[in-house]
Amino acid sequence: MTALTKYARLEATGLWRASPDAQRREVIVSIGDATLVISDLKDQALTHWSLAAVERANAGQRPALYHPDGDPGETLELPDDETEMIEAIEKLRRAINRSRPRPGRLRWLGMVASVAVVAALAVLWMPGALQDHALKVVPEVKRVSLGAALLKRLERVSGPVCETPGGNVALNRLAKRLEAGRLAVLPDMTRPSLHLPGRLIVLDRSVLEDHEEPDVAAGYILTEDVARAARDPLRELLDTVGLRETFRLLTTGDIAPDALNAYAETLLTRETVKPQIQGQLARFAKAELRSTPYAYARDITGETTLPMIEGDPMNGKLTAPLLSDADWLRLQNICGG
Repeated sequence: MTALTKYARLEATGLWRASPDAQRREVIVSIGDATLVISDLKDQALTHWSLAAVERANAGQRPALYHPDGDPGETLELPDDETEMIEAIEKLRRAINRSRPRPGRLRWLGMVASVAVVAALAVLWMPGALQDHALKVVPEVKRVSLGAALLKRLERVSGPVCETPGGNVALNRLAKRLEAGRLAVLPDMTRPSLHLPGRLIVLDRSVLEDHEEPDVAAGYILTEDVARAARDPLRELLDTVGLRETFRLLTTGDIAPDALNAYAETLLTRETVKPQIQGQLARFAKAELRSTPYAYARDITGETTLPMIEGDPMNGKLTAPLLSDADWLRLQNICGG
């Protein structure tokens, strides 16, 4: 849209309120890639509103008051002296409204052509473009929320997350030592490990209880870390739930419960994608962790994991224990023994 390019460098100050009971705060407003970008005074983005869904609550009045379509509780107030931004938003809203189809105003042939173009865009361009946009604008706090929601659904199959006071402390120490984000343990998962949005790695209790040393569990954690670094777990989620839910996430900030249920089932049944060996070994080296214990845990003969054994970055080197014996014992009993 030409108008978007024209206003790409336009900025204004305003007052933003996230909800009716929230305090209004001063923000910077700018026009981004098909969105209205609302940032704090440190230029950190607070939220993005789709320009196609911006509504004005007091047409023709000043100061101008806007809100996202369907959510009048979140508001943006632009003062009288921000005339240029108000006029820009109004012009873009009018342009968007004019571009929306109006039944009865197109001839049949033109309608068929338009439908064909839209269909082609929907099939070839829109899914990828919407997904890429979502990966850029969805904040980390929302990724954490989606990871927690998926974990709750995994609990329905596996049982509640394993927790004990001492075990939780040991698990946090292991996560900090490996710089792997957040960790959780489930009692009866159908696979040894998996990763979720929001830097959350989930382990099955077996990777703790069936081995004598924490290096094996750490190996599963680092492998999941390599896998999520190679492919954003939010992209994997959006690939599965599809275009409709991607659009829902962008416009409402949520994904339908049924879609999350289906994706949780997929997580437990899909084939594990093996990370690239060199990247895996580099991650073990960074963590100063032996890869040999993990390799033999994956294949007791070592035949299929020979590159990880021969390429062990800590081979012949002294390594500090990952955890104290007491912490490892607490961690092994986090699910109640």
